[in-house]
Order: sequence, then structure tokens, then C-alpha cells
Amino acid sequence: MTDQVRLDVDGGVLTITLDRPKANAIDVATSNALYAAFDRLRRDDSLRAAVLTGAGERFFSAGWDLKAAAGGEAIDADHGRGGFAGLTEFFDLDKPVIAAVNGLALGGGFELVLAADLVVAAEHAEFALPEVTLGMVADSGGVLRLPNRLPPAVASELLMTGRRMGAAEAHRWGLVNRVVPATGLLDSAADLAQQIVAAAPMAIAAVKEITRRTAALDVESAYRLLRSENLPRYRAMLASEDAEEGPRAFAEKRAPNWAGR
Repeated sequence: MTDQVRLDVDGGVLTITLDRPKANAIDVATSNALYAAFDRLRRDDSLRAAVLTGAGERFFSAGWDLKAAAGGEAIDADHGRGGFAGLTEFFDLDKPVIAAVNGLALGGGFELVLAADLVVAAEHAEFALPEVTLGMVADSGGVLRLPNRLPPAVASELLMTGRRMGAAEAHRWGLVNRVVPATGLLDSAADLAQQIVAAAPMAIAAVKEITRRTAALDVESAYRLLRSENLPRYRAMLASEDAEEGPRAFAEKRAPNWAGR
């Protein structure tokens, strides 16, 4: 891993820190480094969740590196297998990513947050998609994910004006799970990650698979998919040792011992 993408492991949680002064902006090389980190999360059975944050207190990420653009990096450059920032198009990652937003999440930085499963934000964090003010569109997930997460009028306002939304407002709309003082940001994200680690890994993977595959379906259609054989993570969970261990541990009034199989 590069100095610009730092990795730490503790208690089954991979902490990924984007460290590109001054604004943690992301170019193609950084996208590839981030994808490598998320791919490690996917492949390593000892890892159960990731916390993604930015170095410093001002920027989580300012998004696409405009200096790289000025140096010739194309607006439609190939950012690798995970898409921009290594996560925005990583659709089959079945382990949760928690964004710990330590400051400004702008443009692609906000789109990276939207690609995460859970979000903890520092009180001073702000979110914005200013692409239209730069002659562009938030096409690394912003125009696709934000309308599904906010009321249409609010999403349209953010997409069409580029205005900033503070952490408290983002929490009110449900974009953010927790808003905490900056000094407690990583501790809060780690607490959330450990709650995930305490759950059954195959059940977590099944939740991600089901929610991903049914997002565009009505309830009746979603049930048909659920009852079919076309959700392999869900089917594997139903037949797993862990599905037997959970009720047994509950009955015996002890903590479960997850085998992950």
C-alpha cells in the first residue's frame, strides 16, 4: 500500500486512511490503491468491516484531483475495477464499509461517502456535489445514489446548485448514522464496526446481498427473489453452521462462536 492510502488492522476491522495533502483529492493511482484496500477486505476472512477516513481535520476528500485533470488526466479516465475511489463501482463487496467523515466531503468525496454502508460524521463535516459549477456532473454515483437517499426536491437542489449540507442536516435526512465531536470520530466509527464484527459474518454478507439485489424491486418481486435460488449468500447463510450456533448460544445464554461457515 502507498503512503497516500494507509492501512491498519485491529480486531477484525481494516482502517483505511486517505492521506493526500492538502485536500485528500483522488487521482487514478489513488483510486487503484483504494480498490486494492477494499479488495483486501473482501478476500481476507479475518477482516469483517472497514473504516474509511481522511487524514487531517479539514478534508475527508475533495473528490477528483483537479490538478491531475489540469495535467492531462481525462474527465472520463478509467479509475480501475472499483470505479472512482475504488468503491463507487465495487458492487459485489459483501463486507460493510463505514465512512468516518472528518471534514469536507466534496464532489467525488461525497460520492465515496454515498458508496459506503454506514456514515459517522464529525460535527464540522460538510457534504456537497459542486460538479455543475465546474461544468460537469456527479457521475461517480452522485446522480444515481443521492435521489434514492433523499427526498427528490432536496436531492435535486444539491445536484443542481452544489450547495453544502452540514452534518446535522445530513443526519436529519438519514444520510448520516451518527454525528459526533471530531475528537471522538474514529472511536465512534470503531464502536460501530465492532458491533458488526460481533454479528455473524455470513448473515452480514446476506444482508448486503439482499438489500443490493432488491433495491429496485417492489416487495412482492423482492419476496420472489428471496424465495428463489438466486441469492447465493442468503442461501449459504440459511444452511450454515452459524445459523445453528446463533439460536444455540441464545438458549445457552452465552456469546456465539461464529465459524463463518
